[in-house]
Amino acid sequence: MRRQFPRFSLLACVFASLAIAAATLTAQAPATASTRNSPAAPQTAAAPQPKPPAAGLAEWKKTHDQQLLTDFPWLARFKQADAELPAAAAGEDRVVFMGDSITEGWHLDTSFPGKPYINRGISGQTSPQMVLRFRQDVIDLKPKVVVILAGTNDVAGNTGPMTPDETESNLASMADLATFNHIRVVLCSVTPAFDFPWAPGLQPAPRIDELNEWIRNYAAEKGYVYVDYHTALKDARDGLPPNLSRDGVHPDPAGYAIMAPLAGAGIEKALAQTGWPSL
Repeated sequence: MRRQFPRFSLLACVFASLAIAAATLTAQAPATASTRNSPAAPQTAAAPQPKPPAAGLAEWKKTHDQQLLTDFPWLARFKQADAELPAAAAGEDRVVFMGDSITEGWHLDTSFPGKPYINRGISGQTSPQMVLRFRQDVIDLKPKVVVILAGTNDVAGNTGPMTPDETESNLASMADLATFNHIRVVLCSVTPAFDFPWAPGLQPAPRIDELNEWIRNYAAEKGYVYVDYHTALKDARDGLPPNLSRDGVHPDPAGYAIMAPLAGAGIEKALAQTGWPSL
């Protein structure tokens, strides 16, 4: 397993990422309005809603970059929704899905009808952004389980270049924060991608494979549940095939139909766990 950064040295990585973000940034193509599961909180001028690439990728990136400089983790996105969310009912198995646009675009109410599952995915986000909003968007909601899916945009460099060690440290930090607050952890493999439409030529597949191997081993070491989306979705190129995605990165309904039972089984396994991993 890779060496682990001290968990609370993470802020240094985050501030470094923020400095890089001011210079050159790319942005993961966001889910369209029709694919978003959770409504966004009303936006202010300081945290504008980015426009989709259809309105012009360059313009989208400019708006996205401005938002990063005013609210790097985008705490404003779910701040109101989090505040208005009622407390979990007695015996309720509340679950929060934390992630980027692959999570954001997932209609949890369709995949898991009647389940108290909360979507806290934000398009384009990297793992350091998720760490900074983890308390507001996960811990404070007091779920029994958190499902973490992160890493695609780290590989793409959306908030500046990141090493595998940095991504792994951020994933470990989110898992540690959840465990400390008695929230069960489900760590998910990064979904396959042969190329990124918004950052072509990076050849992400080998890096995704390497990251997934670390996630699998880390989950086994710590006693977290591991859900392997990648193996179930990948094609012969080690990417996401056209029958499961329109852009080779974001699953379509057929892709989510494959992911849903895997996530469901992982959640049930986490709920059935006894004892807590050591930090």
